Amino acid sequence: MNYFRALLCFVLSLSPTLLCSADTPSHDAATAKLQQDIPQLTKVAEIPGLSVAVIRHGKTYWVQNYGVQNAKTKEPVADSTVFNVGSLSKPVFAYGVLKLVDAGKLKLDEPLAPYLPEAFTAGDPRFKQITARIVLSHRTGFPNWPGDGKPLTIFFNPGERFSYSGAGMVFLQKAVEKITGKPLNDYMREAVFEPLGMTSSSYVWRADYETTAASGHDANGAPVGPPKATDANAAASLTTTTHDYALFVEAVMAGRGLKPATLREMERPQIAVDPECTNCTDRVPKELSKTVFWGLGWGIQQTAEGESLWHWGDNGVFKAWVVARPAKKSGLVMFANSENGLSIARSVVADAMGGEQPAFDWLKYDNYDSPSFRFAHAVHDQGGPAALKLFSSELASGAISENSINSMGYFLMSSKQLPEAIQMFQKNVELHPSSWNVYDSLGEAYMNDGQNDLAKKNYEKSLELNPSNTNAVAMLNKLKEQ
Repeated sequence: MNYFRALLCFVLSLSPTLLCSADTPSHDAATAKLQQDIPQLTKVAEIPGLSVAVIRHGKTYWVQNYGVQNAKTKEPVADSTVFNVGSLSKPVFAYGVLKLVDAGKLKLDEPLAPYLPEAFTAGDPRFKQITARIVLSHRTGFPNWPGDGKPLTIFFNPGERFSYSGAGMVFLQKAVEKITGKPLNDYMREAVFEPLGMTSSSYVWRADYETTAASGHDANGAPVGPPKATDANAAASLTTTTHDYALFVEAVMAGRGLKPATLREMERPQIAVDPECTNCTDRVPKELSKTVFWGLGWGIQQTAEGESLWHWGDNGVFKAWVVARPAKKSGLVMFANSENGLSIARSVVADAMGGEQPAFDWLKYDNYDSPSFRFAHAVHDQGGPAALKLFSSELASGAISENSINSMGYFLMSSKQLPEAIQMFQKNVELHPSSWNVYDSLGEAYMNDGQNDLAKKNYEKSLELNPSNTNAVAMLNKLKEQ
């Protein structure tokens, strides 16, 4: 490296968002591709704001921001803009839990029940089987969320198989707070945020976020205020910047803050997922994935390019993605303030990282150029009946997924367009007659429309197909009371 290049690198090193390296040109090709593609992608997908951080050689190499924090105020996204990152809260929480393991304050394989109020774990002896390892690898048997006012229920023997659960993380959070004697955010600030320099990160709302937080945006592009958590939620309430989160990814790839053996446990596949579902309390997998696994707090992909850690975040109007290849010390962090945010994630990751990304296929989010995505736009712009007619061939061929049709039914129902919502759910029943969920959704629409006999009929059919459908049982009981 000559004198002038060395001087340039020194100057660039003063910036927290750039890394000078010997092979900068090859990395510049990737960032140039991102610079070229992201403005077009966000325009087509109608995403108001996006922030991206790229990591190379274990350091944050490039941070770039696009669009606005809020479609009405037009305040631009900046390095200081914070986003709610949904489930990207979980890997950071896992790191904090593993620091307790290293400190000898918690064992990965000891039951958590003694740290929780007895009333919280009463009624099912299987609560006493649940450990931190089981929680962090999503094998508790809990649903993702039990629903307001509903008790936490175990659907299969803990440790037996994978089923993604935010409720499990909150279960572990209660134990962490008991062990540390501190609210979760206080512990995470002292153990994780401050040591890693994550100065903009918090699991609870901060006063300075009033001017730096991005608003979310629904599928119609309308701003939705960010959630302002007063109590930390280990599974979903983290607010942060892409640069802060990239600092966390740097630490994980460097093994900083964790013992080598503990880091290996985090990055080691603990369980293979069911290729057909993420929340799998109601089914035993027919087979296990050969490419997608779960470690401790992280999803793990195994591909021809090697192993990578990944996670997604989805709090409705906020979407996020992180992927890291520890062997190559490279990674990507992407935050979006739109319900459509993950529709471009596959393309952004391809530009920045290349290689296979089987996690996208497993999650089944609609890509911005997919028939399902275009169908959703047609529903929003032209209404349900017109969209069903316009996309009749794609619906019949299965190019538009069951989940996509269902989500449009719920969009129409939330928009008080009940006849159109019923028509959408009826089409889903016609196309997917063996799915318990489509009958459950149609039953809900009929119930909201006051057609209780038809609601009962569809809930009964859903329960026939899935005897574990507790929602159908609850709704049938409610209908009987009426």
